[in-house]
Amino acid sequence: MTLIHPTAIIDPKAQLDSSVQVGAYSIIGANVQIGANTRIGAHVVIEGHTTIGEDNHIFQFASLGAQPQDKKYRDEPTQLIIGNRNTIREFTTFNTGTVTGIGQTRLGDDNWIMAYCHLAHDCVVGNHTIFANNASLAGHVEIGDYVVLGGYTLVFQFCRIGAYAMTAFATGVHKDVPPYFMASGYRAEPAGLNSEGMRRNGFTAEQIANVKNAYKDIYLRDLSLDEAKNLINQHAENHSELQILRDFLTDSKRGIIR
Repeated sequence: MTLIHPTAIIDPKAQLDSSVQVGAYSIIGANVQIGANTRIGAHVVIEGHTTIGEDNHIFQFASLGAQPQDKKYRDEPTQLIIGNRNTIREFTTFNTGTVTGIGQTRLGDDNWIMAYCHLAHDCVVGNHTIFANNASLAGHVEIGDYVVLGGYTLVFQFCRIGAYAMTAFATGVHKDVPPYFMASGYRAEPAGLNSEGMRRNGFTAEQIANVKNAYKDIYLRDLSLDEAKNLINQHAENHSELQILRDFLTDSKRGIIR
């Protein structure tokens, strides 16, 4: 079986494991490294300083490792790093980082990235996420583990979306979305708790109830955000699920959706 289609163009300096499959008319640049059992479809372009792990499936017409869409970029050797067991569908575009950011764009493990999604420069995406079609991240965005982005979700630069959060269809995220919470709307507003996602990922009824109570402290009770955070800090001492929320709120720079 021929793993590299004869029409594919692979730079001699590229480092591909012997088990990598490359489809017709794909182009792979000199500074690309690809791990074992990764499958690359037809008409894929992988360029820049790009490292891709093992067991990924990259579908046709994806563009990975192109220069960032940042006018300050001056051909610095920044990176795109992709982990293991990711599904990356048609027409996705992932750019490398910038020296004014962290110098890398990173996608973790076991992510499901649907068609036409975009990861801009310096984005950091965790593990086990799902990006529905056309979800797009501006530069410097951070996405936690097990996040689900609805189709056509747009995330403004420097925003963060916490672990186990979820956005609805066509959500415009302009501030941070805390862990476990749902967001919806052209200018994202809180839309309840992602309780089903929590259940599917092994959270107990008690843990879900604790997070729901924290959601009420922030959004439904007559409390200031500082008062709600103080209550969450107290309860987090004995509940690990609330520690994730506490740390996210503490580290938020843009503020959270309100």
